[in-house]
Amino acid sequence: MNDLARKLAEQIRTDGPLTVADYMAACLADPQYGYYMRAEPFGQRGDLITAPEISQMFGELVGLWAVATWEMMGEPDRFALIELGPGRGTLMADLVRAAMVKPAFLRAAELHLVEMSPRLREVQKQSLEPTGLDVAWHVRLHDIPALPSIVIANEFFDAMPVRQFQIRDGVWSERMVGLTDDDTFVFGHQPMPDQTPPADLPEDVVIEMSPLAGAVMTSLSDRLVRHGGGALAIDYGSAQPSGGSTLQAVRNHTHHDPLVTPGEADVTAHVDFGALARAAEAAGARARPVMTQGEFLVRMGLVERANVLGRNKEPAIRDGIARDMERLAGDKGMGKLFKVMAVSSPDLPLPVFDTSGESASEGTADAPVSAARPAQPSPTTDAAQTRETSSRARPSPGHDQDRKTRH
Repeated sequence: MNDLARKLAEQIRTDGPLTVADYMAACLADPQYGYYMRAEPFGQRGDLITAPEISQMFGELVGLWAVATWEMMGEPDRFALIELGPGRGTLMADLVRAAMVKPAFLRAAELHLVEMSPRLREVQKQSLEPTGLDVAWHVRLHDIPALPSIVIANEFFDAMPVRQFQIRDGVWSERMVGLTDDDTFVFGHQPMPDQTPPADLPEDVVIEMSPLAGAVMTSLSDRLVRHGGGALAIDYGSAQPSGGSTLQAVRNHTHHDPLVTPGEADVTAHVDFGALARAAEAAGARARPVMTQGEFLVRMGLVERANVLGRNKEPAIRDGIARDMERLAGDKGMGKLFKVMAVSSPDLPLPVFDTSGESASEGTADAPVSAARPAQPSPTTDAAQTRETSSRARPSPGHDQDRKTRH
């Protein structure tokens, strides 16, 4: 047993089994031994590669979406540019560089990052120092000043703890994490006979709920309703989950049993975008139907941007850009599994989701945006410079019905 396993085992012996949500929260955020508190999860040296680490095109196109949203907001001269769970700061660094096509956007922006990990805050500070922007860090979204806001949440909601329920032997039950006689963590069930299960739910089918994800979306939506603005949530999941456990763990870029070595692997669950949309609408905001990440990036100008990056480059570099584009937008990469949902104040139209026709980056794909992530970003850097990556995205879930996850 590692330190966190011993801590959780003692808690179970004293207080009884943990909900899946409590177990997941401890794995990720225990102050002493939680995964995000003790490790740098992202990048080649971490356990998973997220979209911003695959290619700067991802962050650049999100940046152009943010600029277009700001324009639709009426170009306020002061607004909060917020990222929830910024990882290594890579996405925001690329977003800021892309936003140099509109200097007034950056002059108006106040950059706020919601991050609980002191270790990751230091990494983000290093990543964003070259931008020259002042950065404020927060533990809670509620602590950010009341301003019109543009909010980005990439692979944030998948880390929100989920509770799991199912009908066992005809009784509505909550799935729990307990201990065997030899101190091995194992899934069990706690009957809740006084509660009525959803109608027509088959026996043993797991359904998941994330009260914390709903609370965060409610707070975010309330901010947008009160002060104006838009938000973009990008994650893997579904608008209408079909049931089944999606709890998964990733360690060293491969699947890992979530009940083994807690705190040493990234533990996540698929995002229920339908539940997020209902939370947003209940708070008075307007939630758009989800689209796939592939559709969103293509409509934002991914192909045009890739062509610019590969212009006059050697075949090996062009092939690398094509591979990155396929990882981000292809059906066999992240393009279909990952979804994008936008939320806004009630009357605010949003680029891509409320506009049609040519790509939202029309006129900007060939703009003088640095594509090499230079130490000192400059709007005049050759837009065709690029870098090559061989990393891959977070593995998609496996199919073991009980101890792993399924699509």
